[in-house]
Amino acid sequence: MGAIFIMLKSALGAGLLNFPWAFERAGGIRSAVTVELISLVFLISGLIILGYSSSISGQCTYQAVVKEVCGPAIGQLCEICFVFNLFMIAVAFLVIVNDQLEKLCGSLYELVTGLPESEMPYHFYTDQHFAVVLLCTFLILPLSIPKEISIQKYISVLGTLAATYLTIAIIIRYHTTPAVRVPIAPLYSTGYVSDCERLLGLDVQRRSRHLLWFPRVYGYLTFGKDVKADILMSYTSDDILMVIARLLFGVSIITIYPITLLLGRSVVQEPLLSWRRSRYGVVTAEFESRSRYALTVMWVTVTLLIAIFVPDISKVISVIGGISAFFIFIFPGTFYFLKKLFTLRSVENNHIHTK
Repeated sequence: MGAIFIMLKSALGAGLLNFPWAFERAGGIRSAVTVELISLVFLISGLIILGYSSSISGQCTYQAVVKEVCGPAIGQLCEICFVFNLFMIAVAFLVIVNDQLEKLCGSLYELVTGLPESEMPYHFYTDQHFAVVLLCTFLILPLSIPKEISIQKYISVLGTLAATYLTIAIIIRYHTTPAVRVPIAPLYSTGYVSDCERLLGLDVQRRSRHLLWFPRVYGYLTFGKDVKADILMSYTSDDILMVIARLLFGVSIITIYPITLLLGRSVVQEPLLSWRRSRYGVVTAEFESRSRYALTVMWVTVTLLIAIFVPDISKVISVIGGISAFFIFIFPGTFYFLKKLFTLRSVENNHIHTK
């Protein structure tokens, strides 16, 4: 049960807040749904090919399957793409936390003083950048350092709760706020597919998609072309319903970040441990611990700096969507091509032997 909630929480990450903006970029609901359905066909096909390739190769991780089926060179390319993709997802998480802190600071100022957010004086301790640095130092970093994420099974239900609450809040705000006119005519565009879904089982994906459907449609219908890349940023600071959603989703993102970091860190740490083992014959617990601490601190520090200096989540999401094409289209397509090639060569060899 804990594993199911961990996977659900990973699926209901940054993409949930970005989907209404993706609908606007796609040109409307009809074109966005069309692109999504086409992408879903490729996604399911890729998962089937990946499962088959995993069974014949005997490997249990994405990058290991690529290395076994496609060779070391393409395997290293997959590892680089995998780590970079997870790295950018971690950046997107911190950008979301940064955005929510900005709105929450304004909400607290209006609640305490009764003055509008525009009149809030600037102090370094009221800056959301300072707050996100404190969060990374005293909360995210300690959660990310452990070797395993067994603690996540106790707090992973929070992610599902936050996504469910956000869905209900967006639907309520749609029915209580005058909706804008939105285009539904299909326009040519490119789509964005959340990369987190390729890390999940097919059954969990299907269940999470039902929850993802409502906020993407109702969020887009509420704001139309004025929707922001982070749907929560489209609502005002004095909206109590959305203030609670920001708190829940912010805490949820903070607990998702360590999962992303652990996946990326394991890929980077594996060559270091292999090098240590080949050179000294053994990997000591001290070396493993030091390398894990160093990689964790570097990961958190660099993602934090990027999130502070690149505060536009749409730019980060665009990079993630582009890299996702490797895992959804290119690598599964390579698996299928090599399978067909090996089958053809096997048939030719059998034909030659029979002659």
